[in-house]
Amino acid sequence: MNLSDFDYNLPESAIAQTPIEPRDASRLMLLNRETGAIEHRIFRDILDYLLPGDLLVLNTTRVIPARLHGFKAETGGAVEVLLLRQLDETRWQVLVGGRRVQPGTTIAFSGTDVTANVVKALDEAERVIRFNRPINELLPEIGEMPLPPYIHTPLKDPERYQTIYSRQEGSAAAPTAGLHFTPEILHALRQKGVQFAYCTLDIGLGTFQPVRAEQIEQHQIHSERAVLSTDDANRINQTKLAGGRVIAVGTTVARTLETSGILSEGGDPARPYETPNACPWRPAIAFEAETNLFIYPGYRWRVVDAMITNFHLPRSTLLMMVSAFA
Repeated sequence: MNLSDFDYNLPESAIAQTPIEPRDASRLMLLNRETGAIEHRIFRDILDYLLPGDLLVLNTTRVIPARLHGFKAETGGAVEVLLLRQLDETRWQVLVGGRRVQPGTTIAFSGTDVTANVVKALDEAERVIRFNRPINELLPEIGEMPLPPYIHTPLKDPERYQTIYSRQEGSAAAPTAGLHFTPEILHALRQKGVQFAYCTLDIGLGTFQPVRAEQIEQHQIHSERAVLSTDDANRINQTKLAGGRVIAVGTTVARTLETSGILSEGGDPARPYETPNACPWRPAIAFEAETNLFIYPGYRWRVVDAMITNFHLPRSTLLMMVSAFA
């Protein structure tokens, strides 16, 4: 498939710059995959479409204040650092913005005694840096929320870029499909008989990396850490056996659950199209691993029955995943 197959015109004026209040007042488009019918509703109307016995799977990751503004200690040149993944107590995998930020460069951060040395150059603007001290507890002081590049309005309340059910810190971006849920909606769903399960996928470079290969099958997607517990895998399988639907809240959940299904049939998430086409449904199994699963049209879905997702940028891997599902 050509990259141009996933392109469309997105006027900047069509991108909301501030979040609507309350969270569940955003607009909701529903696509019926069997009939192709489309409906336009409000997000809180999702209560009308989820049924007793359905299982809603949520990603519990929290966004860290991952964007740091620094400068080269030697020249004073500005450097922006986006934390992607913690490798050990002081080493991080990052994206850097700035000229000639090569191994050996020391980055300082204004108003603090924190510095970082670039120790390894990876692909393009990706680097490994070592801080002079652990920075986890300092991030609320020296970092800021890494809003997507198409959002230009400052965020007044950092919690607005977190889901209300977030738990473990570790992401460089929010699992945005879950931003629309309120406590009232979750309570009403539980009262209706909808069940809940959880997973964690820490969102990293794959979300930011553009697709440049003209043939999308040639694109190398980056891996992200994903976790699905035994209890939650059991809830998924029990739902399937009882005839309920497994509903992924976001592409991150879909990626986690489909990785689990591929692993359960002895497949490799890096080569999901090579697995023999046996039973279309696969049980979920617990795992904790890096996943580099890249889903595009032609993919055989193993676990997910329905998906809640936001709109996605042209030429993005997320748009390709949603196209595969639709």
